[in-house]
Amino acid sequence: MPGVVVSTERSSRARDKLKAFLLSEAADKGFDICRIARPDSIPDAPQRLKEFIDAGRQGTMDWMAETRDRRADPRVLWGDVRSVILFGMNYGPDEDPRVVLAMPDRAAISVYARNRDYHDVIKGRLKEIATRFAARAGEDVKVFVDTAPVMEKPLSMQAGLGWQGKHTNLVSREFGSWLFLGSMFTTAELAPDEPERDHCGSCRACLDACPTNAFPAPYKIDARRCISYLTIEHKGVIDRELRPLIGNRIYGCDDCLAACPWNKFAASASEMKFHAREDLKAPRIAELLELDDSAFRTLFSGSPVKRIGRDRFVRNLLIAAGNSGDAALIPTCESLTNDASPTVRGMAVWALARLMCKEDFHRLAARIADEADPEVRAEYEVAMEVV
Repeated sequence: MPGVVVSTERSSRARDKLKAFLLSEAADKGFDICRIARPDSIPDAPQRLKEFIDAGRQGTMDWMAETRDRRADPRVLWGDVRSVILFGMNYGPDEDPRVVLAMPDRAAISVYARNRDYHDVIKGRLKEIATRFAARAGEDVKVFVDTAPVMEKPLSMQAGLGWQGKHTNLVSREFGSWLFLGSMFTTAELAPDEPERDHCGSCRACLDACPTNAFPAPYKIDARRCISYLTIEHKGVIDRELRPLIGNRIYGCDDCLAACPWNKFAASASEMKFHAREDLKAPRIAELLELDDSAFRTLFSGSPVKRIGRDRFVRNLLIAAGNSGDAALIPTCESLTNDASPTVRGMAVWALARLMCKEDFHRLAARIADEADPEVRAEYEVAMEVV
């Protein structure tokens, strides 16, 4: 009927205008790419997530199992959602972040954490866009950045931002493996974009770059072996077999991202977005080991590093110290055997067992009778057998 055709055309034009408004707002707020996916566009996600969790590959991230249903389907998270808008922001570094790995006296901090917490930056900008969009569209909106149970990477692939590479992270032909992601759910019906196809081909550079062999197969990751998980999410003692493989990576790991050949097409992020603080590009391990809780909080104010707390941070530093071969770190490491945190004390013992000569370490280990924590005692006992 003619009236129906006219109404449909008007509705289509209205959706096109809303989409154009979104793209303009996204660019204005510093996003490099913005695309739209349908909320029902990831039907395989529930089964893939179930397999991941059933295999225990989430490690101690219990919240992944607790939020599984909401994470696997946007419509379970919010029943009224009709469109999912995905935003990407380039955070490409201006140099290969792996350079610092050849400097054993320096600490390697993941590129994304070398300045302000991107969660706060991106969420603030998304809220501005959402407010303006809701007012114009007369529709409800919700914004999410990583911390909510949203499978942003498969949704981003369906929206056309990129594809999930063999390292399970999003890869873009324009920005390589360096995209921060955020999403906006809305009750507005918007035309979805075309999904991106996989362009990895036979390449396995990211898989071969992993120091701990955290990929049991292409497109599958075992968090329990991933350095990013171990140094950030994992709260307890890190497995002894993995400690030497961590090297000087004290917060996260960029190896699989940096190895991606598609990065050659990615420009570095502009300074108005995410550029590294000079003091966090390659800080000295010796100086960071001296941080007490107050100094740690001051140095990492506004940084995602602050969220893991001083004790876990020093745990990571002590692993790096033990891998450094730098005997100059012995006095500082020895002082940390008296730290209030059992985790810190235990890692100090491990570091000293690798840095001290046999005689000196055995003299140190004589204090085991004064150690009440069983895990710290175990570190002494195991070290005594191998030193």
